[in-house]
Amino acid sequence: MYTRRDFLKHTGTLSVGSMLLSSFDMKNNDINYPPGIQLYTVRKEMLEDAIGTLKKLAALGIRQIESAASDKGYYYGLKPKEIKKVCSDLGMTLRSGHIHLDNKWQKTMEDAALAGQQYLICSSLPMNRQTVDNYKFVSKSFNVAGEAADKLQMKFGYHNHDFEFEKENGKVLYDVLLENTDPKLVCMEMDLGWVVATGNDPIEYFNKYPGRFPLWHLKDMDLAKKQSTEFGKGGLDIKKMFEHAGKSGLRYYFIEQEEYTSTPLESMKENMDYLKKLKG
Repeated sequence: MYTRRDFLKHTGTLSVGSMLLSSFDMKNNDINYPPGIQLYTVRKEMLEDAIGTLKKLAALGIRQIESAASDKGYYYGLKPKEIKKVCSDLGMTLRSGHIHLDNKWQKTMEDAALAGQQYLICSSLPMNRQTVDNYKFVSKSFNVAGEAADKLQMKFGYHNHDFEFEKENGKVLYDVLLENTDPKLVCMEMDLGWVVATGNDPIEYFNKYPGRFPLWHLKDMDLAKKQSTEFGKGGLDIKKMFEHAGKSGLRYYFIEQEEYTSTPLESMKENMDYLKKLKG
């Protein structure tokens, strides 16, 4: 199956793929963050019927939305203000979006502001330059992008996959990004599934870089196949992740799933049921 990760790696582009519910109770492990979804999970459905799909997601209890690039643009054929209103009418918020850093960057930011987004997230790095120097160079460009987003009262961030955890001369490349980007200008959206798939522990990163990860992609992973799966079927200890959400600096999480046992919406229902049981 050709996944979003494959697409990002083979394009080789630098892409950019309100409440803070601070009532996460560390004592009884109550998960009170409003559930969100990365719309790439339902990419086909969004292209076929964006409004109808958003209605189905709202009915499942989804409250936060993160968009992604599509053949019809970042908003699946809808205008920025239109998708903002549709989401609002359904009790949801278009909170974030995966975007490209390109010659349309200014318009991308302006559209995101019209859509009411708080976050603009880059989700890929050039694949042919897995070096410390390249990651330092990219960090500088991220800081510049962060300054531009800040002027429009939005936050710029980066979303990881697995390749960032490769090393050069013993140095983890993801750490280079963390150490060379300004925390005031660049946040990190941690894809928990890809972190555990590389054999790393997200909690170690929360402890080492506290507060740097206000966004998560909540993704369970089949560690043998290295592909996403429904919650509870993979190697991610979701309950344990939420127990350390405070150290992460978590504000919002977005469920993302790229492979499915049945259909995307049925998998989303299964994921939401899992979270409800986890809350107790």
